[in-house]
Amino acid sequence: MAIGVDGAVLTATAASLAIAPRWTRRACDPPSGAGRRWARPEALLGLVVGLVYLNQVLFTVYVLRVHGGDASFVAKYLPEGWFALEDGPAMRGLAERFPAPELLAPSVLRVQAFLELPLVLLAYVTVLRWLDRGLYRRLAHSWLVWAASLSYTLVFCMVEWDLHNPYTADDIVVRACSAVVTPLLLRWLAAQEDSGADEPSFPQMLLFAGSVWALGQVVLTVYDTALLYNLGHLGGRLPGAAVAVCVIAGARWASPRLRPGEMGVALASVISGLRWGLLLFFVPALAIRYGVNFGTPLLAATAGLLVGVTAAVCALRKALSGVGTAGIALWAVQVAVALLAGAAVGYATVRLVTDTYYEAGLLRGAASCFAAVIVVCALSDRYFGRRCDTFGTARAGRDMGVRPG
Repeated sequence: MAIGVDGAVLTATAASLAIAPRWTRRACDPPSGAGRRWARPEALLGLVVGLVYLNQVLFTVYVLRVHGGDASFVAKYLPEGWFALEDGPAMRGLAERFPAPELLAPSVLRVQAFLELPLVLLAYVTVLRWLDRGLYRRLAHSWLVWAASLSYTLVFCMVEWDLHNPYTADDIVVRACSAVVTPLLLRWLAAQEDSGADEPSFPQMLLFAGSVWALGQVVLTVYDTALLYNLGHLGGRLPGAAVAVCVIAGARWASPRLRPGEMGVALASVISGLRWGLLLFFVPALAIRYGVNFGTPLLAATAGLLVGVTAAVCALRKALSGVGTAGIALWAVQVAVALLAGAAVGYATVRLVTDTYYEAGLLRGAASCFAAVIVVCALSDRYFGRRCDTFGTARAGRDMGVRPG
């Protein structure tokens, strides 16, 4: 198992670093029209989340009626921490009135096996679209969606095999079907996107940081309460999830209503690095994530660091060309101070709370760190009066093959 996951980490990381930048420079299909407002990855993500919870309800009905409320028939094959059922009066009332509950047998692992890949990929491209619609369209129309689908599915299947149970063979077939359907869905979604320019301002980047944190909270809630079949945990996590959904709705409503504003040197370079990071991390993301638990943690951490360093090099290679020594030195001081401030803020926010899942602390720390970095960069750009004549967002986009407008 560990060897397979480590191989996936190495292969996916090498493929992404070697080929992703070249393929995203290729032209993608033009938009199919003015764009359908509902055909956005966040809208489809909400639909997938709804289907996941619907399956949880049907699974609970199945267990209550067919197995007398005892989930040990499947729980014995999986680690501890799964199958905390919701068996309150409302759920039992639904179960008692549900016709032919034995037909709900596919709700045991099979349905989740199909929905897990679109859940993960839609969440990723949602973040990418919030940052840069042009790069989102280009990525979705490149081979990277197929490479990511293959990479993620292989890792999912290796984990399935490691947790072998009577449903494993069915789950692997279902995941293979999802690996074909999901990229086609993403390509269709991207074709509905209009080709507007993306030049985010400082306030918009703050809203972006808040949106990403909130989306991560929603995904973690779905993971705990639905993907692990712990619908009984939903009541305790529902208030936090509701707050996160409100944050997303408010931030996404406000962001396009803000004026783009003028981009400063340090802030623009950070945004360019984030673009490259999201692009290069797309294919190996899940392999690196599972490498921490099922593979070699040091190898996964090294792969993640290599992706981050490569993203920084790609972002700065052209951004610093033609800039004098004094300009580079000032930029370096700005970014160093911003990173130190971000690290301090991120560390403090991680230490404030003890999390059930380490990803929650990591998410909170990363979001607060990023917010602090962009605040320091924006303020120092304004203080030094450094306009974005060399580091402009539009130019950074062109360096990645994303043409504004």
